[in-house]
Amino acid sequence: MTRTYATDEQYERWYMAECCRCGRRRHKAGTWPDGYVCRTCSDHAVRTRGTCPGCGQDRALPGLRPGDGAAICTTCAGFSQTFDCSRCGFEGKLLRGRLCEHCTLTDRLTALLDDGTGRIRPALVPLFDLLVAMDKPRSGLAWLEMRRSQPGNASQLLHRLGLGEIPLTHDAFHELQPWRAAAHLEELLMTCGVLPAADKYLCSFQRWLPGHLASIAEPDHAKTIKLYATWRVLPRLRARAERSHITPSIRRFAAEQIKYATAFLHWLGKRNTNLASCGQLDIDAWWAENTEHGRTCLRAFLNWAMQTRHCPGFLSIPAMKVSRRAALSDDERLDALGRLLTDTETPTRLRVAGIIVLLYAQPVSRIVRLTLDDVIRDGDTVLLRLGESPSPIPAQVTDLLLEHIAHRDNMNTATNPASRWLFPGRRAGQPARPDHLSALLNEIGVPAAAARGAAIRQQLLDMPAPVVADALGYHHKTTTRLHNETGGTWSRYAPGAHGRSPAGWVPRGAGDS
Repeated sequence: MTRTYATDEQYERWYMAECCRCGRRRHKAGTWPDGYVCRTCSDHAVRTRGTCPGCGQDRALPGLRPGDGAAICTTCAGFSQTFDCSRCGFEGKLLRGRLCEHCTLTDRLTALLDDGTGRIRPALVPLFDLLVAMDKPRSGLAWLEMRRSQPGNASQLLHRLGLGEIPLTHDAFHELQPWRAAAHLEELLMTCGVLPAADKYLCSFQRWLPGHLASIAEPDHAKTIKLYATWRVLPRLRARAERSHITPSIRRFAAEQIKYATAFLHWLGKRNTNLASCGQLDIDAWWAENTEHGRTCLRAFLNWAMQTRHCPGFLSIPAMKVSRRAALSDDERLDALGRLLTDTETPTRLRVAGIIVLLYAQPVSRIVRLTLDDVIRDGDTVLLRLGESPSPIPAQVTDLLLEHIAHRDNMNTATNPASRWLFPGRRAGQPARPDHLSALLNEIGVPAAAARGAAIRQQLLDMPAPVVADALGYHHKTTTRLHNETGGTWSRYAPGAHGRSPAGWVPRGAGDS
């Protein structure tokens, strides 16, 4: 391609200039009434929308009003160019062919999802409608451009879907690589109804398992692990998914069970034995060499092996040790609560999540499953549904919660365009990851497990265990055990209180900060 300039000095003179908006010397994107403008400032300006203070029209506001620098429309600013889409007339950022980002995204998706007849594959029309409806089409364009030079990118997967090369089944997506791109597309297809709904972490485990089995060198070991995964681990994961949902920790533990079972078979091989001839001395030796976590992970495999006669049934498995983290003191809980209520530098979503932990003793895995329907407005009172009956929210917390609802994250792309999750995640139809949210809470000084322990113990000192269980969604046995551990004085409670939060009940500490 022939250069339009002869020297670097000529290029500098023709194509570079000091931007009138940011003051940096950059490539010229255009000449506007107030001077040369760079690409970054140009893109930001044409995407600015609102009511023009000059003419009162609602439109793009790329211009600057002399004097106060208020954003104004192209007409009031005296632009010689327009930013109207040549197809739909929308005023904003223009791409090739003077098309807006929405029309460009529509054309790209139409071409990618073409079934070879010049039309979108009928089964993928819901996916097309979901993607073109996103509030920020530039996010969709960026997704299509991501990793364009590498196999398995989004554009390639969509093109193969359009041609029917990828069956519309979960099993087909579990075999695709790279798995992250395939998983994201699979979740989009579930969101729009093209694929049946399935638990995200169950799909993740099923995607991981074949690779692990392929990495096992011994065929007999691989066969045993496959049987264990098929008849013990996967059925329990599926049952959990049908009953409620699978959390990241449950998914990780299932994989750890498989990994430790594989390591145990390999360890037996080094001792010149196998699972069928495994003896009590082998079990005791392995128990002595490994951590409590490793023992916990292997326990289910050994029980399955004895039940299915893959190993002798007379083996004795040592009892599991149960340890609990120390809870925060009540002073530490109140200090953390006061900080979250007043610290405006902390993101609102973290403040809300932390307060729910500190006031209502909710695990993060349950907090991320809350929806907008769980926030109940009854006149001036706002309630939060956690158990059988909604719990009242203090006024200070109410304001913060409503502010969070009005400005939830991850709502501007095709991922969660109409999400009902109180804490929407980045993946299609999914809430925020509980492990990620827990890590963020820990960074701001709210260790979730310790804070929850402090909160539930305080509630048990204020109310009978059955009432706390029903109000906060705990099992009665759990609250009774914790009540006994705290040394609470409630031995009985008034008839009729069971199943309802006491009238006007507010979690202790809610109004103390």
